[in-house]
Amino acid sequence: MTGLEWVPQSCTLPTADRPLRVAEWDTLFAENLRQVTRPGPRQVRLDLAAGPGMEDRVRDLAARESGCCSFFTFTVTAQPDAVLLDVAVDAAYEQVLDALAARADAACGGAR
Repeated sequence: MTGLEWVPQSCTLPTADRPLRVAEWDTLFAENLRQVTRPGPRQVRLDLAAGPGMEDRVRDLAARESGCCSFFTFTVTAQPDAVLLDVAVDAAYEQVLDALAARADAACGGAR
């Protein structure tokens, strides 16, 4: 999973920028992710630790990701001690969601 072969051709982010975006997600996961759950086959819930600016950071990253990968549906829910990020896709993009979930799961040590 070190390569970007899982990124679908429908992603409009320039190829040169893709490693930077993946690094942003990896950093978010490494620094703030507490748990990854799969409420359904085409949905992932990321439980992120709340903190100053965390909700804005998550909303910004989700908005930028939606701008290049419109197949993702992101829902951000702020709670007193967490920021929940629900990520959903259509059936055609389930493998992309699986790859995102695997990266997240690896970052939080498999806490599912």
